[in-house]
Parts: sequence; C-alpha cells; structure tokens
Amino acid sequence: MSSSALATDPGWRREIEEKVYGGQRLSREDGEALYACDDLSWLGRLAHHRRTELNGDRVMFNVNRHLNLTNVCSASCAYCSFQRKPGEKTAYTMRIEEAVAKAREMEGEGLTELHIVNGLHPTLPWKYYPRVLRALKEALPGVSLKCFTATEIHWFERISGLPAEEILDELIDAGLESLTGGGAEIFDWEIRQQIVDHNTHWEDWSRIHRIAHSKGLRTPATMLYGHIEEPRHRVDHVLRLRELQDETGGFIVFIPLRYQHDFVDSADGVIRNRLQERTRMATPAESLKVFAVSRLLLDNVPHIKCFWVMHGLSVAQLSLNFGVDDLDGSVVEYKITHDADAYGTPSTMHREDLLNLIWDAGFRPVERNTRYEVVREYDAPPPLSQRRAEPQDVWA
Repeated sequence: MSSSALATDPGWRREIEEKVYGGQRLSREDGEALYACDDLSWLGRLAHHRRTELNGDRVMFNVNRHLNLTNVCSASCAYCSFQRKPGEKTAYTMRIEEAVAKAREMEGEGLTELHIVNGLHPTLPWKYYPRVLRALKEALPGVSLKCFTATEIHWFERISGLPAEEILDELIDAGLESLTGGGAEIFDWEIRQQIVDHNTHWEDWSRIHRIAHSKGLRTPATMLYGHIEEPRHRVDHVLRLRELQDETGGFIVFIPLRYQHDFVDSADGVIRNRLQERTRMATPAESLKVFAVSRLLLDNVPHIKCFWVMHGLSVAQLSLNFGVDDLDGSVVEYKITHDADAYGTPSTMHREDLLNLIWDAGFRPVERNTRYEVVREYDAPPPLSQRRAEPQDVWA
C-alpha cells in the first residue's frame, strides 16, 4: 500500500498509536506515511505524547552568541548565501585579536556559549583554529565553545594532513566542548550531489561525529529541509542518524533547519543561493510536520530543537506542541541565515523574551548549558485562568 493510502487508513492509524503509546520503534514505511498524513493535530498529539514522556513540560534554552570567523569559502553550495570568494567586497576573515574583541562585546546577559562556524577558507593555516579557541577560552573562561561542523573538521584534515582524531584532540585541548551539527543538509546522494559543493558526505560526516562521540563529546545533528528533497529523503536522513545513535549514543539534540530563500544577499547583484529558482520555502504547517515526524522517528535522541531564527517566533512557539523541547538561545547577529532572510524574524531574543514566549505557550522554561545540564529551572507557567488578559505579540 502506498504512503498516501496508508495515511488515510484507520487501521494504520490505530497501529501507529499502539506503537507510539507502547514505546515501539517506528519503521521507514511508518515515517513516509506520517509525512503523507495531513491530519496535523493527530501528528502533533502523538509527537507531544512522546516529547512529554521524555522531557515533561520543560522547554530548554541557553544564552548564546554566534561568531563567524570568516565567510571566505572554497565551496559554492547551492543553498548558501553566507559564502564569499577571496577578493569580494564583503568577504572577511578575523584576526585572532578581532575574534576575541568581538566575543568580549557579546559577554553580557550571563553568556554561557559561543557557537562558531565558518567558511572553508582556502589559505588559512590549520593552526589558526586551535589558536583562536585558546585565545577565546583565555578571555572567556566560563563560556563553552561549540565550534565547527564535521565539514570543517574534514577540511582541517585536508589542509593539515592530520587525521580527525588528532585534530579533535588538539581542539579539545584548546577548549572545544562540542562540535556543531551543521554540514548534514540531506544525506541522500540523489539530493546531496545537487546542493553541496564540497567533499564531506554521509561517510565522512558520520565518521567524524563517531570519533567525537568516542572522545566524550555530545554533539547536535541537523537536517536542512524545504528545498528539493522529498519526504522519503527526510526519513532516510533521520533513520541514518538513529542508527548511528544506536551505536554511539552521542547525539544530544536533533535540529531541523528550514531552508531560506535569499532576500537580502542578492541586493549586491550576486545570486549565491541558486536553489531558490527551483523551490518554495516550507510552510509553517510543513515545518510543524517535520518536527512531529522527527520526534516520533528519533526515539533515541533526547531533544528536538526549533532554531527560532529560521522558523519565526510564532512557529517556534507552536512547535512546542509538535515534539520540540528546545528553543536554542538568545542569539545575536546570526549571519548564516540572516544573510538569506528578511521575512521578519528578529536577530536577537533576550532571556526575558524567551521566558515569556515559553510561559505563554504553557511550558516551564529551563536554562541549560552546552552539555544540556540544567543551569536554572524557572517557575511553572501560570494556569489558563491567570494568563495575560491581552493577546501576546504576534511575530512573523
């Protein structure tokens, strides 16, 4: 029976409910049929059950800042508006002292994490990267460093001649506490070969995260959705991660990332985001479905995150009822997607903003650190009878 036929079959629905409420693992066929199901409230109810089993009424966030050391990149990935080539007017690379000064500017509001990703710079030496981390750790000893995608680690192997084991050892010694989850995009080769312009694919991405997990790092994993992929590619992506998680147990959170059209960067006359000619961005309903199905399939990853910068605050708040239990942090100056986004999402949310967003949705805020250890638990949400009399702000 096709996925679309299964999705409307009452017997299949009862079977899925029995699996979810009984704690059984869902199959590839189940995942594809869930994507074919248009009953969003039913999907949300199932995902919310699973999310509540794992995390109760808690919603995690952290106080973090994003720092991009360079936007110069050897690759020209079809979805990317961030990358620049050497000599372009808006290309930049920070000196180590510049990076430290920039990080010091971000230190307020109880900062606990710096999130660092970069272009694959063609001429920067490998030693630049551990030196930056050491300098940042010396300047901000209480701040965790979550740095570099698996694609960057693979690039460091190429430019240094060292294996990933030695690269990670040196970065950890310099202060690295976690890799980032980027570079995953969509693992299926049918799609990946059309969107990615570098040599890091599933084999090397998974190898590097496996090594990181063996060294005690807990890492995120991501998926870029809403471009040319189909639901079956999303299911395949998640099941690869689930299988690797069965082996290592090292993934702490899964983050679906909504592909963005380029509304800002093309103002300089250069179209870098070449996928937008063939795509439409995922609708809010599609995003909620991605969160729900991901939560149901990924039974062995503790957390699902909605990165509100890429989804808008209204969708982020709704996602808390569709399997999500983490809203990332109070980001300032997020360049990776804000170079391709002008649809109304703010570039920053302060701690108080996030607390109110979570309370208004009926959940308990919990501030965490990079390792998902609790920094502070806040009060439970007020009961419905005591919620604000005036409607909350509606965000894009």
